[in-house]
Amino acid sequence: MKRWLKILIALAAVFLLCAGILTAVNLTVVLGTRGDIREVGAQDGYEYALILGAKVHAGGVLSDMLRDRMDAGIALYQDGAVKKLLLSGDDSGEWGEVAAMKEYAVQNGVPEGDILTDGEGFSTYESLSRAKEVYGIEKLVVVTQRYHLYRALYIAQDLGLEASGCDAALHSYAGQLYRELREILARAKDFSLCLFN
Repeated sequence: MKRWLKILIALAAVFLLCAGILTAVNLTVVLGTRGDIREVGAQDGYEYALILGAKVHAGGVLSDMLRDRMDAGIALYQDGAVKKLLLSGDDSGEWGEVAAMKEYAVQNGVPEGDILTDGEGFSTYESLSRAKEVYGIEKLVVVTQRYHLYRALYIAQDLGLEASGCDAALHSYAGQLYRELREILARAKDFSLCLFN
């Protein structure tokens, strides 16, 4: 057999192995958490909604995705399904996610006393880990779009948190196919973090 053909077969085998691993990991994450994405009410006993940060445009304007997350979390608060909001994201840039999120929540009727902020939630894993380790939260509703919820809930399970997911996909978003594809790799990354941490 020619050398180039052997190399081609080896590369194809490696590709198929990687694709198989990615598929298995994603199925594990999605199938293991999809039942936790549901409507919650006051009877479920959740004190906190963790709203995960996303892009903030110049001037502190929330991106469509982040605004939908905030609207979904504020609705949980106003309906009495949760008593407090934990806003978590990256507050290190010029237009900090958490500062803009807090301003939006207050403008929409949430008292400052019922808002906790975590400007060091630089990743989904860190946001959930810090909710438990820094803020002492054991039970929460995670608020983000469905494609992202599977991974967030998988991390929550691994950390021993009691969590439900609130789907904040209130609209369709530009660039969603790219986000869905990127999420396949992000699930694998956080699956590894959960496995080895």
